[in-house]
Amino acid sequence: MRKICVVLTARASYSRVKTVLTAIHAHPSLLLQIVVTGSALIDRFGNILPQLEAENLPVSAIIPNLLDVENDTASAKTTGLAVVELATFFVNHRPDVVVTVADRFETIATAIAAVNMNIPLAHIQGGEITGNIDDRIRNSISQLADLHFTATESARARLIHMGLSPNKVYHTGCPSIDLVYQHKSLDFNLYETYGGVGSKPDLNAPYLMVLQHPVTTEAAHSKWQIDNTLRAMAALNMPVLWFWPNADSGTAGTARGIRAFREQYPGLPFHFFKNMESAHFMQLLRKCACFVGNSSVGIRECSALGVPAVNIGSRQNGRERGPNVTDCIPETEIIISAVRRQLAHGPFAPVTLYGKGNAGEQIARQLATIPFILKKHLLTT
Repeated sequence: MRKICVVLTARASYSRVKTVLTAIHAHPSLLLQIVVTGSALIDRFGNILPQLEAENLPVSAIIPNLLDVENDTASAKTTGLAVVELATFFVNHRPDVVVTVADRFETIATAIAAVNMNIPLAHIQGGEITGNIDDRIRNSISQLADLHFTATESARARLIHMGLSPNKVYHTGCPSIDLVYQHKSLDFNLYETYGGVGSKPDLNAPYLMVLQHPVTTEAAHSKWQIDNTLRAMAALNMPVLWFWPNADSGTAGTARGIRAFREQYPGLPFHFFKNMESAHFMQLLRKCACFVGNSSVGIRECSALGVPAVNIGSRQNGRERGPNVTDCIPETEIIISAVRRQLAHGPFAPVTLYGKGNAGEQIARQLATIPFILKKHLLTT
């Protein structure tokens, strides 16, 4: 039986690979090991432990390592601590392959520890393009990894162009899209289940969902950027469900902007949440009139749902997108105009750019059967 270790470093990592975890756990030839670390353990950034417990998924280790995200050394030191602790886990539990997810700064620690211990490394969501430091992290992990599971055909082609062996790069689709097909109808009491802060707008009326993270290469502008988005949402005078940002450089500025706005405008139909279980988030997303912000949710999940999305700023520059996305700079009047255009258009036809709903099963099947051969060199032409 192959031991598959998946390292989860943030709430986004978990939602991206939830169906991979369940498929590995259910596979008769695979033994799942889950390591939880980074911001995935912090309540204000979306502690995923309760969700893992609810899904009966096994947690093999908990590694607290996240330092103050506003310190200039935080990401580097957080990564260093993770390398040390992951190396200890790997030597004690001897996984046959280690899986790392996407492109956040914490994920490269998994790659460094595994590669230096001669453990085969699988990377999910390599080959994509975005607009900040994530590109450098993602591409570095891709060069270190032995196996690759890409979300799009273009991402696969890009990795092969980078010199990676075609027979080690698999186009499976994005596992987060699996959730779109799984969670079509759920009933729950939103405000009783998740609490949060703010008024409780009636969601029978058209509503907006907002998730805006700081841009790591523009951290000094994070408060100005969120202030402009907040003003734009207020001007639209619609119910808004707002979600807390990731643990990144610039998060403090984003958080200050949100808190000050809440105090200044308590009467607006806005409700703010720290985190939400993916099935419930997907239900809300399916019914919302427009998704606003700079999360890849607007590009991945919304494209599969046909939900209009307004992508603000540079964070997703270069990422493949469907016709449901319109881009704008982070200035209030321009955001207002972009949202109004999307509302006037209404729902788009869903597209399968990021998958057809079976990525988790495909990845588990490959992990159970393909040879784990450590990469020795890049292809040459």
